[in-house]
Amino acid sequence: MTSLFDLYKIGVGPSSSHTMGPMTAAFQFSRSLVEDALLARTSRVQVDLYGSLALTGIGHATDRAVLLGLSGFSPAQIDPAAIETTVAEIRTQGWLSLAGTHSIPFSEPTDLLFHRNTMFPPGAVTRHPNGLRFTAMDEMGSVLRVRTWFSIGGGFITEDGVDAVDLNARRGAIPYPFHSAAELLALAHAHSLSIAEIMQANELSILPEKGADNEKTILRERILNIWQTMQDCVARGIATEGILPGGLNVRRRAHRLAERLNERKQHDLVADPLAPLDWVTVYAMACNEENAAGGRVVTAPTNGAAGVVPAVGLYYSNFIPDASEEGILRYFLTSAAIGILYKENASISGAEVGCQGEVGVACSMAAGGLAAALGGTPGQIEHAAEIAMEHNLGMTCDPIGGLVQIPCIERNAMGSVKAVHATRIAMQEPEEHKVSLDQVIRTMYLTGLDMQSRYKETSLAGLALNIIEC
Repeated sequence: MTSLFDLYKIGVGPSSSHTMGPMTAAFQFSRSLVEDALLARTSRVQVDLYGSLALTGIGHATDRAVLLGLSGFSPAQIDPAAIETTVAEIRTQGWLSLAGTHSIPFSEPTDLLFHRNTMFPPGAVTRHPNGLRFTAMDEMGSVLRVRTWFSIGGGFITEDGVDAVDLNARRGAIPYPFHSAAELLALAHAHSLSIAEIMQANELSILPEKGADNEKTILRERILNIWQTMQDCVARGIATEGILPGGLNVRRRAHRLAERLNERKQHDLVADPLAPLDWVTVYAMACNEENAAGGRVVTAPTNGAAGVVPAVGLYYSNFIPDASEEGILRYFLTSAAIGILYKENASISGAEVGCQGEVGVACSMAAGGLAAALGGTPGQIEHAAEIAMEHNLGMTCDPIGGLVQIPCIERNAMGSVKAVHATRIAMQEPEEHKVSLDQVIRTMYLTGLDMQSRYKETSLAGLALNIIEC
């Protein structure tokens, strides 16, 4: 089963599918050369990018991610402050330290190719629009190794031609397997457990430290580390001013918005009842401005949607009077359960189903998680998650200039506010409702498949096209 820590991964911006995924694939390729004793024989590596990776790869820093991954850096380990100098050194010198130890010449015009008119790698079995192929050659030009990966959203990658681990077999190791919201609700009812308790039991069963006397403490600390990383990201975003990289000259706004809110709080005699939602906007924008700048973020479930879950979590922590650490743990465990349903039954890839699979899924996760933090029943949690996605259906992914900036940053703010409101609706109503979460997940996926590919992270339509024309 997909784990909470698969959905919430610490990495770097600006994109989980176009930055973290390709970096991970490049890192794994370089490591495979070491493990199979091919590194010393490798004199050249060629990387071919296809589909959305080719069309928006420059704006999403795919080129830099590949250079870093081949150099032996993984998204979770690399210091964001070292990225610029490392990439600049490779480009200036024309040499790359493969796997961090073996120097080879590397020229991007000939060794890193963007196939913008080809959707899938030739001969590949998998059909996902985020494909990349690595070829290692010796000094005579003979091919030593060819491997093809697909970055399928949220930093997840899958290798072409390699069978996935049988899902049912993996689920056999956990106490409460579920594959639908209906199954999840049935488990909660049958065992008199909350969704958070079900997720905790499942996570404990696959914890690397399983069986340790303090395994619950270990799980708790790992979740709280994710939460702290999110809070740190928001704090950096609020503290930082300036222009975001990429050429659009987008000015960071979170810092000034926060200043205005603090000034208003100091001078207004009557408190603004909607001020908490203004802060939700600030939190979400701060996080995604950090992501757009290539900073340290947590996929939630993707980088492009990384601001929604932390913004709603901070709304709970800062504006709910009886908020607690236990509530935050319920928030993350429950939101992860909802994210798993989307990951395993639909998609969290903007290149596959549009932004409804990124901000839409994040909104649904945050709404269900907030309902859990507030003490909602499993039925209210399912209802909140359903409402949140129902009003994100059909949302396209059309980033201007291929950058995760416009409309992505504001979309996180809007998704966060929607999540709060979806929870408020669900908590005020009885559990019965017409549309189920399973039905809306299926609808989202089918809508994404029907969506024209130019509206799915290609920057060939929508705002990406019309803003330039105007």
